[in-house]
Amino acid sequence: MFRILCFLHFFLYTTKLPAFALTSPHDISALKAFKSSVKPTSIQPWTCLASWDFTTDPCAIPRRIHFICGVTCSPDSTRVTEITLDPAGYSGQLTSLVSLLSNLTILDLSDNNFYGVIPSSISSLPNLQSLTLRSNWFSGSFPDSITNLKSLESLDLSHNSLSGYLPKTMTSMSSLRRLDLSFNKLNGSLPQLPHNLLELAMKGNSLSGSLSRKWFEGLTQLAVIELSENSLSGTLESWFFLLPALQQVDLANNSLTRVDVSKPTNGYSDLVAVDLGFNKIEGNVPVNFTAYPLLSSLSLRYNHLRWTIPLEFSEKKSLRRLFLDGNFLTGKPPPAFFAGSTPVVGSLGDNCLQVCPHSSQLCTPSQKPSSICKQAYGHTVENQGFSVSDVRL
Repeated sequence: MFRILCFLHFFLYTTKLPAFALTSPHDISALKAFKSSVKPTSIQPWTCLASWDFTTDPCAIPRRIHFICGVTCSPDSTRVTEITLDPAGYSGQLTSLVSLLSNLTILDLSDNNFYGVIPSSISSLPNLQSLTLRSNWFSGSFPDSITNLKSLESLDLSHNSLSGYLPKTMTSMSSLRRLDLSFNKLNGSLPQLPHNLLELAMKGNSLSGSLSRKWFEGLTQLAVIELSENSLSGTLESWFFLLPALQQVDLANNSLTRVDVSKPTNGYSDLVAVDLGFNKIEGNVPVNFTAYPLLSSLSLRYNHLRWTIPLEFSEKKSLRRLFLDGNFLTGKPPPAFFAGSTPVVGSLGDNCLQVCPHSSQLCTPSQKPSSICKQAYGHTVENQGFSVSDVRL
């Protein structure tokens, strides 16, 4: 008997199995409330939430039967630090009692069917670093209280039904590095953005107005801007492409009417990809894009651009993708595009170009009918081409 007792003592010590509840009572209450807020019919037997059985301690290890997933605890097994649910179609409202999880650093409920408003009490999570509620059915306005989360580094509320204006206090989120509010129903203009932001995504909303420089002041680390499928208008000014860390820009499907492009400061920029397709941009193809040394992808398709394609584009070695289709470009395209020495893919089709080889993939779709080009330029069109000297603005 003595040997058996010694063996049990040694086993419990070396495997660190708790003989009593370790998890904070506040955390247990919060987890119980969280599970209770989820509709039981949406909890399938094979899911993480189905294993949340409170007859055992949530943080006890090993987790062979209960709490097998969805919950992560601190090293001392006393506090819940992470809730990451599986995408199992859970349905319900996010309980305000989640704020009791004061040590929570990650909350991820993505790809489920949660609905209702995001509770303002979420601002009572002082250690929260990542909040991901992507692809649910949350509605109501963007919670102003979220801007009080000073430790938050990543916020993803994309693919929901949030509406209204964004709060002007977003700049107070000093730790935020990644912000994704894409595919909601947000409107109005952008507010001033957090200074440490690396990635900004607000695609598929109803944001309007012109892009103001003051919104981007101090954003020396911003590398990715995705604002496509909104209602942004006016001129995209030259300061925009001079943001010091900018690498990728997607402003397609807006109502921009003009783009001013300056050469990069000191001849260097990290800019790699720009998509300005499906806007209302007028004028010439901005030749200064060719001064960006790393630019490999440029789309200006389906705008109102006119005149010729600058030769500099065919001489730019870094360029791999060029889409200029759907404009009113005229003249002859640079011969180097078809010499086989410039490995550029894309399209120059649906323009008013002269002698664009039908054998080249770059020349598809076919050019506009001469009647449309004549209407655009106001002079006789022959063979779907122009004499530039005959063009009247």
